[in-house]
Amino acid sequence: MAAPCPLPATHELSTLHAKLQGLLRFLREALAISNAHTVDFYTESLWEQLVDLPPERVLAVLRRSAAETEARPSEARPLVEGEREAGITDFPKIFCETSQKLVSVEGFALAAKYYSIQNLGICTPFEQLLVALRGNQKQRTGENVKPDEFMNLKKSHEVQAMSEVISSVAEYCGIKQVIDLGSGKGYLSSFLSLKYGLKVYGIDSSNTNTHGAEERNRKLKKHWKVYHTRSKLDVNGLVLKMAKERKVQDGINCKADIEGDCDSSPANQEEKSTSDFLPDFSGSVISNIRKQMENLHVHSHQEDNLCFGNAFSLIDLLPINAIEPTSSCRIPKRKMSEANKERRKTTSKSNESNMYSPLTSFITADSDLNDIIKDLENCLMVGLHTCGDLAPNTLRIFTSKSEIKGVCSVGCCYHLLSEEFENPPKECTQQKWGFPMSCYLKEERWCCGRNARMSACLALERVAVGRGLPEKIIMDYYEKYKPRMNELEAFNMLKVVLAPCIETLILLDRLCYLKEQEDIAWSALVKLFDPVKSPRCYAVIALKKQQ
Repeated sequence: MAAPCPLPATHELSTLHAKLQGLLRFLREALAISNAHTVDFYTESLWEQLVDLPPERVLAVLRRSAAETEARPSEARPLVEGEREAGITDFPKIFCETSQKLVSVEGFALAAKYYSIQNLGICTPFEQLLVALRGNQKQRTGENVKPDEFMNLKKSHEVQAMSEVISSVAEYCGIKQVIDLGSGKGYLSSFLSLKYGLKVYGIDSSNTNTHGAEERNRKLKKHWKVYHTRSKLDVNGLVLKMAKERKVQDGINCKADIEGDCDSSPANQEEKSTSDFLPDFSGSVISNIRKQMENLHVHSHQEDNLCFGNAFSLIDLLPINAIEPTSSCRIPKRKMSEANKERRKTTSKSNESNMYSPLTSFITADSDLNDIIKDLENCLMVGLHTCGDLAPNTLRIFTSKSEIKGVCSVGCCYHLLSEEFENPPKECTQQKWGFPMSCYLKEERWCCGRNARMSACLALERVAVGRGLPEKIIMDYYEKYKPRMNELEAFNMLKVVLAPCIETLILLDRLCYLKEQEDIAWSALVKLFDPVKSPRCYAVIALKKQQ
C-alpha cells in the first residue's frame, strides 16, 4: 500500500498566537459595541456612550463597504501589509484613547474585515484538503442520487459537503466507524451510512430526535433502494438493447459466413468456438456497462456493502448467452439456488457493518463512549452544527479517547457556550468550560460575554443592508424615537460587521487548543459551506499521529 499523501501545511501555534494577539487588541476596544443590548439602546443612550460619529456617516460607510464586497466577491483576500499600515493596527485612530468611543468608521470596517476568518488567512482550502486526502485516487463523478432528493436545500448542501470530507478522512485513515454527536434528525448519519458504507452511531440527547431519526432512516433507505434499483434496470435495459442489436447484426453477417464455414473441414470447424465470436460482443457490452457502472459508483469498494440488498455484479447484468460456458456455469439449478442463498447471507452479514444506529445520550466532556457504544473501535468523531458546549466537548473527547483517530466539527449557537471568566459563581464546580479552551486565552482570562457571543451568530451575508431590528420591535419604539431611528439602524450594522471577528476568536481558540495537544498530527480550519446557504460554515478538522 502506497504511503498517504502529505496533508496541506497549516500555521504553527506561534503564528496563531500572533493572529490572536492582534485580534484581541481590536476586540478590547470594539467588544463594548457587541455587548451592548439593543433593548437598552435608547434608555441607556448607547449611541452617545459608544459612538462619536453621526449615524448618517456610519450608515453610508458600512453600506458602501457591503456593496463593494457584494459587487466584487472574488476579490476577497487577506489584506496586504500596506493596508495594515493604513490604520488597522493604529487603534487610537479607530477608538478615542480617553473616551473609548468609535471615531473612525472607516478604520473600524477595515479592521473588522481584516480579522474575519476569510481574510485572516488561517483557513485550509476545502478542495486542497480533498485532493491531499484522496491522493492518486480518482474523484467520484456522476452520482445519480443527491441528498436534496431527501432533505431541504440548506441541509442537502451541508450534508453533501461534510459527508464528502468525512468519507475522505475515513478512507485516508482506514476507518469504517463514525460517531456523529448531536446527530439530531440523522440526515448526516444516514447519508454517511448509505452512500459511503460507513458504520455510524448517531448520538443525540433527545429521544424524540432518536426515534424520528430511526423512522427517517428507514424511509431514506427505501427511497435509496428505489433509486439504485432504477439505475440497475437502466443498465440491464442497455445490455438487452445491445444484445438485440448484436443479434440482428449477427443475422446479417451469418449469410456471408455460412459458405466459408461449409467449405471448412471438420478439423477446422472444431477449432472454432463461441470464444471466437465472444470478444467483439463482450468487449462492446462490457465497455458500455463499465461506463454505466462508473456512473453508479459500483466500482467503489466503499459502496459494495451498502445497506440495501440489490447489489449486483457484472455477471448479473450480462445476458445468459453473453458469457462462455464454463464448469461453474454447468452447476444444476438447485445448487445455483443454494449458492445464491449463501451469497445473500454473506451480503447480509457484510451489510451489518455498514449501518446507522441512532442512540440517545447526553454527552459531556467526561462521557465514556464505551458505556454508550459497546463495539467501539478506531473511529472518527463528527458533528454538524453541534450546539453550545457540545462543539468544544467534541474536541475534548477526541483528544482524550485513543480510539478516536480524527474529528470534524462544525459548531453553532455560540450564545449557549459556557464561559469560564464570565462572572463565575464563587462555588461553581464546573471544570471544563465551552470557552476559552486554549491555554493562551485562559492565561489572558478572556471573556466575550453573552451578548457578544449572541452577535457572533449574526451573518453579514444574510442581513439586508440598511436593515436593523425586526420590524415588530422597531414599531414599538417607532412613535417615540422616530427622529433617532437611523442611530439604531447604524448601531446594529456595527454589530453585524463585528460579528465575524467574534466567531474568528471562538474558532481560533479551538484550533489553538488542538495545536497544543502533543498527539495531534494535523489540525486546521476548513470552510465547508457556502455562507449564504449556511452561515456557520467553518469546520475544525484534526487527525492524530499514527501509532
